[in-house]
Amino acid sequence: MTKERIASALTDFNILATPVQLEQLLSYLKILLRWNEKMNLTSVSDPKEIVYRHFCESVFAADALSIHSGRLADVGSGAGFPGLPLRIFRPELQVILIEANMKKATFLLEVIRELNLSRTKVAIGRFEEMGEELCPLDYVCSRALGDFDPFLKWAASDALGASQVVLWVGGKDMEVLRKRPEWDWKKPILIPHSTQRYLLVGERKQK
Repeated sequence: MTKERIASALTDFNILATPVQLEQLLSYLKILLRWNEKMNLTSVSDPKEIVYRHFCESVFAADALSIHSGRLADVGSGAGFPGLPLRIFRPELQVILIEANMKKATFLLEVIRELNLSRTKVAIGRFEEMGEELCPLDYVCSRALGDFDPFLKWAASDALGASQVVLWVGGKDMEVLRKRPEWDWKKPILIPHSTQRYLLVGERKQK
C-alpha cells in the first residue's frame, strides 16, 4: 500500500487529503498491520480493504456531517475507528478513545505517540462507568457496538450530556434504532461503495 493508493481510495469517497494526512494514514496502516499479526485488532487483513472499510468510512463522516471541531468520544474504539482517522482529518477536533481492552488501549496509545497526535487521549474502561469526566461532549460515536441499547441510554444521560450520537450501522439495525425515543434521528446517509451501510445521526432531545 502506498500514499498514492490511499489518496485514490479517499477520492472514491470524495475526500481530499494533504500530504501530511496521507503520511499519517500510511504510518497508521503499517502499525495496524504489524500489531494485527500478534493480536486481533481487525478481522480485515487486506490493506486495501482496511483503507476502504475503516479509513474511508470513518473519514466520510467528517464531511457528510460537517464535523470540524469540538469534543468527540469514540466508544469501543478497538483499532481506533472512527476516532483516529477523524482526528487526522480534523486537527481541531478533540478526541477521546474509549476502550476497555488493555491491549487494544496500548495499541491506541502507540498510534497516538507515533503520529504525534495532540488533543487525543485514551480512556481505558467500560463506557457505562464513565460520565462527567468526559464532559462536555459534542459527539458520541461508535462503529463496533453489538448492543446499542445501553449505549444509547448512556449517551442520552444527563451525566454525559452529549449533543449528538453518530453511528455506522447496517440497514436492519438502522430501522430498529430510529425507533429509540431518546434521540431525534436525522435522515440516514448511505456510505459510498456500500449497499446497506449507513451513517445515522441522532440529536439529543431537550428535556
